[in-house]
Amino acid sequence: MSLEKAAIKIQAWWRGNMVRRTLLHAALRAWVIQCWWRSMQAKTLEQRRRLALRVYTCQEWAVVKVQAQVRMWQARRRFLQARQAACVIQSYWRWHASQTRGLIRGCYEVRASRLELDIEILMT
Repeated sequence: MSLEKAAIKIQAWWRGNMVRRTLLHAALRAWVIQCWWRSMQAKTLEQRRRLALRVYTCQEWAVVKVQAQVRMWQARRRFLQARQAACVIQSYWRWHASQTRGLIRGCYEVRASRLELDIEILMT
């Protein structure tokens, strides 16, 4: 083998090594970029998921609060109706009790210059 052929073989081997090293570095850089990109996508997806969960939670709490307000309003309305009914019943009962229990009943008339009283005392 001549020196020229040996030099060509060494140069070819060196160029091959350089090309392979360049390709390896490029592949490693691409791999690093891909890993970074995937981690960024994962973070973005996690942020979106948390935001969606937060929005869902807020909506659920809003629904629960509205339901609680409506139930409270209904309960208060029923309570006020029952209290009003109790007041009506009590007032009629008191009127009935005052009419039927031992009270002074009477009637009066004013005639000319004197007052006539007719009083009955009833005890039951």
